[in-house]
Amino acid sequence: MNKKKRTRIIFGIILGLVLLIIGFLVTIPVLVINSMVNRHIDFDKVWTAEEFGIEAKQFFVTTDDALNISAYEVPVENPKAIIICMSGIHNPSATAYFGHARLFKENDYATILFDMRAHGESDGDMICLGYKEYLDTKAIVEYIKTDSAYKNIPTVVFGVSMGGATAINSIGEIPEINGLISLSAYSSWEDVFYEVMATQAPVFLAKMVKPFVPLVALVKYKVNVWSVKPVKEIRKLGNRPALIMHTKEDSQVPYSNFERIMDQSPLHVTTFVREGNIHFITENFTEPENDPEYSTAILDFLDSHFSK
Repeated sequence: MNKKKRTRIIFGIILGLVLLIIGFLVTIPVLVINSMVNRHIDFDKVWTAEEFGIEAKQFFVTTDDALNISAYEVPVENPKAIIICMSGIHNPSATAYFGHARLFKENDYATILFDMRAHGESDGDMICLGYKEYLDTKAIVEYIKTDSAYKNIPTVVFGVSMGGATAINSIGEIPEINGLISLSAYSSWEDVFYEVMATQAPVFLAKMVKPFVPLVALVKYKVNVWSVKPVKEIRKLGNRPALIMHTKEDSQVPYSNFERIMDQSPLHVTTFVREGNIHFITENFTEPENDPEYSTAILDFLDSHFSK
């Protein structure tokens, strides 16, 4: 065998090994992401407004990509602002926010809570990890703009977990939104994917997989995954007020995500940080008034920026 032929064989073997390794590294995020998002979430528990002593009107809006989104409106007369609430990747239903809606109503804030695409009564069979859910928020904002009761009323997005990430993406993409409250948001999907994987697999493997996570998302969602992510979208906040909340030992979205978001945030952004592993920030999420520190932080933020 001549030298030229041996070189070609060696090159072919090396190329084959490289392609095999790349295929393996791509397969991991494909399998993990598909198992998490290729579904419609039908909630085991759905709350009603009546359980919280308030009234709500259900309505539907249609997104730019033709999905019907289920929402509930809890109105008040002459609201200081309207709070748009959204939940997490798999739970709970957005109706868990009826306790917040009651608290807001008592303090003259209207509320709209909605289930993002592929959740509850909303259309869709694929969760989009925040890359497309801002379109759901956009449809809600457009609904608000058509309602004369909300003319010149500021809007505030409020989300937890993936909903917190979506809230940040929404205020970055939708200039009509006036304020932000984000709980336990990830800085980017690849960041939280890597950090959680690193707790369950060798760190070197998690590091090798991480660059392929946005590539998988790009193919799957066909959006600019390098710009539509909280750590980038928070830069578009401008002078609009924001409250970013996290707990230091959060096992679902590690605290480092909060730190990365804050590194890119304008200096005026308000923070609320707690010790412990409480992904929803409070253990009284459906009854927020039972956690005075949490509820006061939110109301003080709202009143300081949106009180008449």
